[in-house]
Formats: sequence, structure tokens, C-alpha cells
Amino acid sequence: MVFPANAAVVLDGRALLARFRYPQRRGEEAPFADIFGTLRERGLLDEVALLPEGCFQEGAGDCIWDAGRGHFWAGFGPRSSHEAAVAVSNYFGKDVVALELATEQSYHLDVCFCPLSGGEVLYYPPAFSEAALRELRARVPARLRIEASADDLRHFSVNAVNLNDQVVMTRTTPHLRTELGRRGYQLHEVDLSPFMLSGGGAYCMTLRLDRRSGPGIAAVAA
Repeated sequence: MVFPANAAVVLDGRALLARFRYPQRRGEEAPFADIFGTLRERGLLDEVALLPEGCFQEGAGDCIWDAGRGHFWAGFGPRSSHEAAVAVSNYFGKDVVALELATEQSYHLDVCFCPLSGGEVLYYPPAFSEAALRELRARVPARLRIEASADDLRHFSVNAVNLNDQVVMTRTTPHLRTELGRRGYQLHEVDLSPFMLSGGGAYCMTLRLDRRSGPGIAAVAA
């Protein structure tokens, strides 16, 4: 259980626990529920809730909060179901923009999509359906869209952690290193190759418990 991003969606002290589509990961649900129950008892979370039966949603890996735009981006298709976007919106009272993932290679949104603190969105276009690309491009102007390459995707470079102007990711490509530096981000590259073999990178290995939707919240990792 090295990928806590898949455990839940967390915002404003509330957690909506994941419900995994495939049996290979369903064994994680009960331990995650115990962990989040303990976090609530310790006062680190105010509330922990479950998704409706039959509604699959695999945590922050498929539901990413965009602080600058004030809404969630939610992936659906390979792992999470389309109706999960409605469940997330109802629970948190926030808008959710659903994006269909078009390939099994990009099984979670965080593998191919990363909103950055300056308003940019780093994404791999072939991972998305045509309808999803139209939605994304309608909401994010061209100057703020950073297109990742297939090499970036293979390196799990889009699966990054961003705090203010700091970006943490696996050892990345010259293309992305140059592009992020040009936009003022300081890149910290970490060798995560053992975890990449299991299908995850830096973002998969984190889950912020302190994320708030209101203004003036310090960006501190949990």
C-alpha cells in the first residue's frame, strides 16, 4: 500500500474513501478505512465518508483539486466510473469537471494530468478522449497548457507533486526539465524506479490531508 493518493479524496477536512474497481486492490479498502478513522479520532480530519455501492472512484489519483480554478478534475474510464464525479460534487459541494481517459496506459488521471500552482496544466493529450480534450482546452488557455510527450509519460514525469514553485517528480526528460524551468519552477528529481515498476510516481505516493478550498491556505504537505 505505497500509493496513498488512491486511498481517498480529501478537501476541507473531509475525506471520501476510495472504492476500487478491481479485486486486486479491494483488499486495501478496509485498512485505509481504519487509517482514516484513526485520523478522524486524532482530529486531523473532521469527517470520513463512503461512496455509494457500485460507484467506483480511486481517490486523488482520479480526482485532482485545482486550487486556482476552484474545482476538481476527475478522470473516468479505466478505473473510476463516470457517476463518481457526481458523487464527489455532491459530497464536497464543489464543481467537478469529468475527463474521459481513453487508454489503459493512463489508468488514473494523475498519470497523465497535473495542474500547477501558476495556473498551467501539464498533460499528455493522447491519454484523453476527444470530448475530454475539448473540455480541457475550453477551460485552460493555450499559454497555460504544457503538453507532455510519450517519453514524459513513460518516466511518470506528469505524476508530480507541486507546492508553490517547487515540483517533485521522478528523474525526468530534458524536454520537461527545460519547459518547467522556463516557467519559473524549481524541479527536484528523485529516483523512484522501484515504485514505477508498480505503476506509480511521486504524486501516487502522497496524499495531502491539509488541502483547503478557501484562500490564504499555506501549502504544506501532509
